[in-house]
Amino acid sequence: MENLLILGAAMLATGCVAGVMAGLFGIGGGIVIVPVLELTLGFLGVDAAIRMHVAVATSLATIIPTSISSARAHHQRQAVDMAIVRRWAIFVFGGALAGAWIAAQVHSRVLAMIFASFALLIALKMIFLPKSRNLTDDLPRGPLMPVIPSAIGCLSSMMGIGGGTFAVMTLTLFNQAIHRAVGTAALLGLVISLPGTIGFIITGWNDVRVPPGSLGYVSLIGFVLIAPATVMTAPIGAKIAHSFSEKKLSMLFGVFLVVAATRLFYRAFV
Repeated sequence: MENLLILGAAMLATGCVAGVMAGLFGIGGGIVIVPVLELTLGFLGVDAAIRMHVAVATSLATIIPTSISSARAHHQRQAVDMAIVRRWAIFVFGGALAGAWIAAQVHSRVLAMIFASFALLIALKMIFLPKSRNLTDDLPRGPLMPVIPSAIGCLSSMMGIGGGTFAVMTLTLFNQAIHRAVGTAALLGLVISLPGTIGFIITGWNDVRVPPGSLGYVSLIGFVLIAPATVMTAPIGAKIAHSFSEKKLSMLFGVFLVVAATRLFYRAFV
């Protein structure tokens, strides 16, 4: 019972920290939750070999209700491009399942390196290229088209993020309006988080190293506590964010990702 209380308090604290940071930087989900949760699980003594698996899986589970709420709100404002969703959904879904399966096959150290590598790339983009030029005037079509949504689904699932980080940047690079890109990414986040969560539940079903109160690699305690705490504390971060310019905020988020990525790289090699 004492271990469950400690785990619950740690998950609640994780949600509060992640919520403030998500609100501060204007980006939600796993890109903030995963590194904070991984650090928390380390303090709780969770086996290093599965620490990132639990962090990623639990993050994906918390994104499910957030994606539903966000997608509904954007759809009411006609900011979801259903044509893109219809073309991409099956590939995003398949990529998310593949990402969960791949992640479950590797050591937590490898998963940490993957997360850190992409977090570092995103950080460099945020710091040095906050505004990017379009690559083309429209989304690519033809035989190579499935590669993009499949990659978004796979990488997002492996990293425990809802897809907004990759999907918004990708859609805007292909000349999609930012508001429609954000709204479309919100719905794609559900297509990523649902199969990704199911995949981590199945692959971690018989793993005895998971913390108490887990379903596969998904911490149910984390799922119940992190999402509400994130929602409640995000406005605090958003309020703080208004004291920074867009450029400074972008650089600050980049610095946060550099710190998180550096720590994960260090843990992976030590």
